[in-house]
Amino acid sequence: MMTVMHKLLPAFLLVLIIAGCKKEKYDFDSLPDTVKSFYTFKNTKLLIDEPIQFNNESENAETYTWDFGDGTKSNEKNPNKTYKNPGTYTVLLKAVGNGGTGNYSKDLVVIDPNAVTNADKEMYFIEYGAKFIKKISLDPGSVAENVVSIADKRGVSIAYDVKNKKIYYTDFEDSDDGKIWRMNLDGSNMEALVSGITDPYAVAINLKGGKIYWADDDGNVSRANLDGSNVEKEFIHIADGQMRALAYNSKTDVLYFYEVNNEDLYSAKSDGSGVGKIIEGAYGYGMFVDEINDKIYYEDRNKPAIMRANLDGSGIVKIADAPGTRVHGMAIDYSSNKFYWADRDKSVIRRANLDGTGAETFLSGLSSPRGIFIKNKE
Repeated sequence: MMTVMHKLLPAFLLVLIIAGCKKEKYDFDSLPDTVKSFYTFKNTKLLIDEPIQFNNESENAETYTWDFGDGTKSNEKNPNKTYKNPGTYTVLLKAVGNGGTGNYSKDLVVIDPNAVTNADKEMYFIEYGAKFIKKISLDPGSVAENVVSIADKRGVSIAYDVKNKKIYYTDFEDSDDGKIWRMNLDGSNMEALVSGITDPYAVAINLKGGKIYWADDDGNVSRANLDGSNVEKEFIHIADGQMRALAYNSKTDVLYFYEVNNEDLYSAKSDGSGVGKIIEGAYGYGMFVDEINDKIYYEDRNKPAIMRANLDGSGIVKIADAPGTRVHGMAIDYSSNKFYWADRDKSVIRRANLDGTGAETFLSGLSSPRGIFIKNKE
């Protein structure tokens, strides 16, 4: 009997081992359905002081969190929301269920129907990532449209010749052979006026003097006639410097420019004389002269913020925080007294009152916006 048991025991253990090593198949069919977040709204026009009815079309969710982009929230499934101020608001819906979390967001443009519109104004801007120069009406709800492709160029700064209706812009696709280009407002007749520039970052126009100015990465402010003739390279030079922003004040005939290695903001007469620092320790990419109110706006990445000062560099105040980004383009619409700036790393164009209050997103979803200017429609 013991002999028989001895013979059967190894076989019995083998069966147990095989049974213990058998893999179980996971039942994926029993997993909960994936949560999907989505919404629409019933209103055909989004107006201030009128409720917006949101229609929640999420799937497989049990709870909902709405963020309306103005500091208010809701946990209702299909909430109503009323905005008191016009602007662009990013509305986020977070839907949660057994199958996880879904997020969906959309920008809403809310309009004040009684506000004076800016239908006669439009902004031109460089969308560096998309490689287009574009334009958009300042009228609320407008959509940007392409003016011209700059696919083989790296446009950064842009300026407008209001007298001759020409656009000038910089290009450093080839870092040792950067160019200044000129074209018509519709993008036609594009021509390279000046070449052989090391990374031209900024361009400005002096119509009365018939000059264009540009700032480069070799510490130079250079100039030429509006047609590109009579080039004067190293017209202004800062030893061991690197230039970024540039602006010209036609009322005072003064140039303003950044040197970023030593982080100083300079001014000089348009003939190159009187070069001097007016603000020390300032470093950035964007600058704008407000000739109406005798102010200069500039980015200071050491703050980091957009600042405003008197033309002599005194009276410095902060206009807007600008952390983690670079600001190239700046402009003012004087019909509404709004200051606009292009936030390249956050992919938006923002605007605020001239004192910085009422800041809001004007245009979102861009790909590295750079230089901007505002003009009257033709």
